[in-house]
Amino acid sequence: MGAVYGQGLYDIAPNDDAVESSPISWSAGISYNYDDNVTPTSGTGTGADDSASSISAYVGASLVSITPQTTWDIFTRLGVNFYTDSLEAPGTDDLYTQARLGVNMAHRINERLRLSSRNYLAHELEPDYSYGFSTDRQLDEYFHYQTDNAIGYRWNERFATYSGVTLREVLYGDGGSASDNDRTLFSLYNQFRYRVSDQTVWTMDYRYSETDSSGTASDSTNQFITLGAEHRFSPSSVLAVKAGMQLREVADGEDENSPFAEVAIRTRLNERLSLRSFARYSIEDYGTSFEDFTYDNNSTLRVGVSADYMISPDLSLQGGANVILMDMQDGRSDTIDPVPDAQTDLLNLYLGFSYKVNDVFYLTGSYNWTDSDSDLDNRTYDRNRVSLGLRAEF
Repeated sequence: MGAVYGQGLYDIAPNDDAVESSPISWSAGISYNYDDNVTPTSGTGTGADDSASSISAYVGASLVSITPQTTWDIFTRLGVNFYTDSLEAPGTDDLYTQARLGVNMAHRINERLRLSSRNYLAHELEPDYSYGFSTDRQLDEYFHYQTDNAIGYRWNERFATYSGVTLREVLYGDGGSASDNDRTLFSLYNQFRYRVSDQTVWTMDYRYSETDSSGTASDSTNQFITLGAEHRFSPSSVLAVKAGMQLREVADGEDENSPFAEVAIRTRLNERLSLRSFARYSIEDYGTSFEDFTYDNNSTLRVGVSADYMISPDLSLQGGANVILMDMQDGRSDTIDPVPDAQTDLLNLYLGFSYKVNDVFYLTGSYNWTDSDSDLDNRTYDRNRVSLGLRAEF
């Protein structure tokens, strides 16, 4: 089992699902979508509850190459979303683009030494809750990238270490309040790993990170000290858990020490049903800046569940839920005194299907519901999204 560092909160180990190489495969799709609240955070005036229809199209490719020494996992996706109804909220456009690229590599130099590199970049509009930095639909597209590079060494049959460096950045569009949430995060980490059995590994982690914040938000440093375990119940089921402390210092702001915990599990319960889930509690730097004020600390619990169920060889269902509970404290402002603490509770549920028409084409559909309850202005809303489309794989 590899170190528990990945691009998303669902990730447990690099290429944990891949067991054999697969040649390059292509996919393309088009869908009709309806959104009853496209710009939920745009305000109580013009643009609030702005409903619209849109047409989306994309093309993607993926490749997996596995040899005894090296594993490559590469994927990309390019897409557009065109709103057939003009959006009324200021600062919005009718056409948005999406671009994603992921390149993951694991290389065994010898029996003891291993290198791993996980790289991801995206330019898109909607937040992806599984990446753990956004909760609301922003009016600007954002650019997000992360590179995580580590070296692992097995000192003996039971003891090993993973040491690495991570660079992550989130950049919103030029101008506007969204750009106040631009963040650059640099981390160094080391993980000690002790194998107590063929199925179980104990872990101890130390991670040091620095966050460079834009706007009125202050820069911060965080140290994470955790103990954990990874256990493989079966070839298709693995659990990773860690817990400890987060020691946080905020430049020109309020420092905070807090418990830290995260858990992720991936399992195939039977031939029809597979499940992924995660949970993380930490103080986050993302989404803490607003037009007239900012918060130094944002204690956040994120929980996610994703399931796939195969009803028949031709019909499958996908569903899941995201729960995000945020408690923002230690607010600062040049115009507001005092800045009250704010709590936001968000629930997101989704359900989709995929029906195989023939060897190439699939009929797809989805329903996505989001409910946000917040002490912050313009952060309490409901949102419903429906999509029906056609996908081709070749």
